[in-house]
Amino acid sequence: MTYLSWVSIFRLGAVQLCLGAIVVICTSTLNRLMVVEAALPALLPGLLVGLHYAVQITRPTWGYRSDTGGNRTRFIILGMAALGLGGFLAALGFVLMAQSFVAGLALSILAYAMIGAGVGASGTSLLALLATVTHPRRRAAAATITWLMMIFGIAVTATVVGKSLDPYSPERLLRVVGIVGLVALMLTTLAVWGIEARHAGGPAEPTAKPLPFREGLAEIWAERRARNFTLFIFLSMVAYFMQELILEPYAGLVFDFTPGQSTQLSGAQNAGVFVGMLTVGIAATGLRIGSLRAWVMAGCAGSALALLALAMAGQMAAGAGLIQPATIALGLFNGMFAVAAIGSMMALAGEGREAREGTRMGLWGAAQAIAAGLGGILGAGAVDLARVLMGNASAFGLVFVAEAGLFLGAALMAARVIEARQDSGLPAMVAGE
Repeated sequence: MTYLSWVSIFRLGAVQLCLGAIVVICTSTLNRLMVVEAALPALLPGLLVGLHYAVQITRPTWGYRSDTGGNRTRFIILGMAALGLGGFLAALGFVLMAQSFVAGLALSILAYAMIGAGVGASGTSLLALLATVTHPRRRAAAATITWLMMIFGIAVTATVVGKSLDPYSPERLLRVVGIVGLVALMLTTLAVWGIEARHAGGPAEPTAKPLPFREGLAEIWAERRARNFTLFIFLSMVAYFMQELILEPYAGLVFDFTPGQSTQLSGAQNAGVFVGMLTVGIAATGLRIGSLRAWVMAGCAGSALALLALAMAGQMAAGAGLIQPATIALGLFNGMFAVAAIGSMMALAGEGREAREGTRMGLWGAAQAIAAGLGGILGAGAVDLARVLMGNASAFGLVFVAEAGLFLGAALMAARVIEARQDSGLPAMVAGE
């Protein structure tokens, strides 16, 4: 087996870019359209997005199949095809709701299940391939590169789609989503083709035994280091995703942003995430500035402050001018803590019994997906409940304040579970065996 070159790592990163490009439409743009244009409860898109995360609990299965099937490329391409089709059907389901709500909802449920399956199959197989054929010294950097490319894809897609949707029409929505899906599938095929055959050295032997999800999770949970890290990831990811489904509706309901403007706001947030990740990647690994724990705590605390600024914006007469810089700041600090977690996850994937890279990465992905789905549902449900009792601005602000509290809790937890070494960089692991 030969290890990946930097060019091949960037090629595989293009797959993550495509994943982010499709998912952002389903989790941000369609969510805003349901809540603002269709006046549906925020909990509805929250449950649909939660469904796509729930389906990703199957990630260990996809990881195991890619471990033993000898063809991760096939799962990556077919998963992207399912994701692109699911994204188009999700947009079609929203449009259909105007004529028949039940039929549109049924199609949307199918679509979001396909989105979850596509992300699980393609994303898990991609990360497993990276963990398998990337040199150990390059794993953290490879994880950072691929995640940065995903965030770049999200930011660019949100900005371009936002501009393309104004003035909004159902026909324009379907055309834009369809084009994004087709481009993503073609780019993924070109990016991944031939890499596995050249570097993996042929079909993989079925070295890993079938591992039920609960048994695999219990095996990892028995490791103190992995257990502490899992708890931190769960708490921080719940906080991270609580605002995912309510930020664009907040901009539309409180500040009268158009669909295009609110989608561009999401793009600005993810641009902030990109800059935050890049900053920590350069500072922590290149310049050796600060420990991993310091960067994680700064990211969580800064995210909390940005959320408090978003909450204050709704209470101010000139709050519309504050929402964009506060959103960019939120993305910046989100990126700081996220990139450190990614490097640690990649390093952990190569450890453990029998080196089940795919299965282990799937288990981590499933845990993250549970937190993401729970966070989205909690945020959307809390906003719906609060809007019954108070005005829109106060309702959204209350949820942002609660989310800030979770981030502060995550910062305190990071101080206890992450090892503080000045030379740790991105590959640093959670303290304790």
